[in-house]
Amino acid sequence: MKTAYLGPEGSYSSLAARKLCPTAEYLPRKSFYAAVSCVLACEADCAVLPVENTLQGAVAQNLDLLYASAELFAVKEYLLQIDHRLIFRRGVNLSRIERVFSHEQAILQCGKFLSENLPQAKIVYTDSTAESLSVMQKETDAGIVGAHMAREGYELSAENIADEKKNFTHFLLVKRGEEHLPVHSGRVYFAASCPHEPGALLKMLQILAVYDLNMTKIESRPKKDSPGEYNFFIEFEGDIAANGVRAALSRLQEYTKNFKLLGCY
Repeated sequence: MKTAYLGPEGSYSSLAARKLCPTAEYLPRKSFYAAVSCVLACEADCAVLPVENTLQGAVAQNLDLLYASAELFAVKEYLLQIDHRLIFRRGVNLSRIERVFSHEQAILQCGKFLSENLPQAKIVYTDSTAESLSVMQKETDAGIVGAHMAREGYELSAENIADEKKNFTHFLLVKRGEEHLPVHSGRVYFAASCPHEPGALLKMLQILAVYDLNMTKIESRPKKDSPGEYNFFIEFEGDIAANGVRAALSRLQEYTKNFKLLGCY
C-alpha cells in the first residue's frame, strides 16, 4: 500500500503515517494538496492529513480538501502527541540566533517561547517542521522540529517549547472511494451547510439529539463562493452500521444543504 503525506522524512505527518500504515510504501510530498492529489490520481492508496491541533484548532486547509472531493473519505484516525524542540548549532547562544525556520503551525504553537527567548529572530516559514533542517545554512539559524529529529553538530532544547506541553494533533487516513469505509465505527464525521432560516443550526444539531448521538467536535468554515454562509464540520460518536446512525444521517441529508459524509473510523 502506498501512503502519501507531508514530507520530508521526520515530519509529524511521517510519524502519523507510520502509525496508521506501518507496512506501507511511503510517498512524502511537498504539500497536503499534493498528498491528496496523489490519492485522487490513483498514485497512492491513501493520504495522511492533520485536521485538528489542541493548541491551534482546525487545520482549515485540510478540512477544505476533505470536503471538496466527493471521492475522498476518512477511514482511520490517530492522535499524535506533539513535542516541539528548538534546534540550533551546538555552542551558539540563543541571543545570537537571527532566523528561526519551521512550519507555520509549529511557529504559532511556540509563540510565547519565541517572543520571550528569541525576540530578535526573524521567523521563516517552511513546508514542514522537518524541512527546516535543510534550510538552516548559517551558524545563527535555528529551527523548530520534533524531539525525534537529532542531528550531528546541533543541539535540541532540553524541553518542549510549545505554549502548552499537552499538545496533540488529530490525523486522519483518507482513501478514494466510499467502499473503503469500515463496516463498523466508533465515530462518524460529516459536513453540511444549514438552510438560511432562524434556528437552522439548532435544528440540525437536534437531529443528533433525537437519535441520542453525542457530538464530539464542531467547526465552521466560510463557503468560498457564498459570503456570509458557512459549512459545518461535525463529528459524533456512533457506529456507521447502526440503524439510529443511518437514520440520523438520512435526516441530516434531507434537512441540510451540501451534505457530505466525510468518513467514519
